[in-house]
Amino acid sequence: MSDSTSAPGGPAVPASIDRTDDRPVYVIGGGPAGLAAAAALREQGVRAVVLEKSDSVATSWRRHYDRLHLHTIRRWSALPGLAMPRRFGRWVSRDDMVRYLEKYAEHHELEVVTGVEVSRVDRAADGSGWQLSATGGRVLTGRAVVVATGFNHTPRIPEWSGRAGFTGDLVHAAEYRAPAPYAGKDVLVVGIGNTGAEIAVDLVEGGASRVRISVRTTPHLVRRSTAGWPAQATAVLVRRLPVRLVDRAGSLLARVAVPDLSAQGLPRPDTGLYSRVKEGAIPVQDVGLIDAVKRGRVVPVAAVESFEEDTVVLADGSRITPDAVIAATGYRRALEGLVGHLGVLDSRGRPVVHGSRTPEQAPGLYFTGFTNPISGMLREIALDARRIAGRLKG
Repeated sequence: MSDSTSAPGGPAVPASIDRTDDRPVYVIGGGPAGLAAAAALREQGVRAVVLEKSDSVATSWRRHYDRLHLHTIRRWSALPGLAMPRRFGRWVSRDDMVRYLEKYAEHHELEVVTGVEVSRVDRAADGSGWQLSATGGRVLTGRAVVVATGFNHTPRIPEWSGRAGFTGDLVHAAEYRAPAPYAGKDVLVVGIGNTGAEIAVDLVEGGASRVRISVRTTPHLVRRSTAGWPAQATAVLVRRLPVRLVDRAGSLLARVAVPDLSAQGLPRPDTGLYSRVKEGAIPVQDVGLIDAVKRGRVVPVAAVESFEEDTVVLADGSRITPDAVIAATGYRRALEGLVGHLGVLDSRGRPVVHGSRTPEQAPGLYFTGFTNPISGMLREIALDARRIAGRLKG
C-alpha cells in the first residue's frame, strides 16, 4: 500500500495527508466521477484530494473486457476541462479511456492519493465538517466529501439454488476479458443488459461453439446510431419530455429500426422504453446482437432458476448443460458500510440525492456517478462535477 503518490506528472502529495490544516474537500474514488469532481473543484480554487483504494486511477476501466467501447460519443463523454483526442474515434475504446483518465489527472495536476481505502464517513466532532476513517488507522477531516466510488462497484451473482455445486465454469462478467478461453465451448450468458449482450456477441465472434443468453425481462434494443445520428443525441433531446410521449416515439422508432425477433425468442417489450429507464433499466445498444439473434448465432432462453451439478434449470422448465456460465447480473453500489448509518441511502442501497444536492441530514456530503441516465453516464458525471464545484466554491 502506498501512503504518498501523485498522478503521472503531477505534484507529489505528502504522506501526512491526514493533516487537516487547510480542510480540503475529500473525493472518494479515482474513476471518472471522482477525477471530474476534483478537477472542477480545483478550477474553482477549492482544494480537493482524491482518495483511491487501488494503486492507480481508472482501475475499474482497466478491468473491463477487451472489446469494450463507449456507447456514448467521444464529444459527450469527455470530462470538464479536457477534450478527448479525435484519434480516439467516435466510439472510444477501453484502452483509450484509460489513457484519457491518466492524462486527465496529469493535465489538471490533481492530488491523487492511492492505496488509501475509506471505510466509514462520519460527521466531524465539532459538526462543521466530515471525518473519514481510512486504512492504516488514518482519520481525515475535510470541509466536505464527494463519494464517487462507482456505479459498478461490487459484482453481484444471484444466490441460485445449487450454484455452489455447479461442475461447469461459472464467473461474473467482471472476470470476463476475451473470448479465447471459450473457443469451442457451449456458453450461457445470464443477463441481457449492455454487458451481457456485448459479451454474447464477442463469444460468437471469438469461436464459441454455442452461445445462449438467458433473458428474465426482454430489453429495449436500440441502434447505436442510425444514418450517422447517435442514439445518445436522441436521448439528450427527449430526456425532459413526458415519459408517455417518449414511450410512444420509442415504440414507433423500434418498429422501423429493429426487426421483430419474437420467432427467435426475443419479443418486443410490453412496457415503454422511457418507463423502463425511470425504473433503472437502460436500453441495450446494438453492437451486433440483433444480427446474431436473427441468424441464430445467439439463442435467447428463459431465466435461470437453479443449478444441478452440470445442469442449468431454466424458468420454463427446460434444462441445459453449458460448459461455462457468464453471469452478467449487475453490481451492487456497496455504500452501506461507508455511509449507510447516515440515513442517506434508499431501500435499494442507492444515494437518495446526487450531484449538487446533499441530504438534508448530511449537508456537505455529495454523491456522483451513481445514476445511469438515458443521456449517458459520463455526460451526467461532467454536469454533476460542475454543479458540485459551484456549490462548494464559497
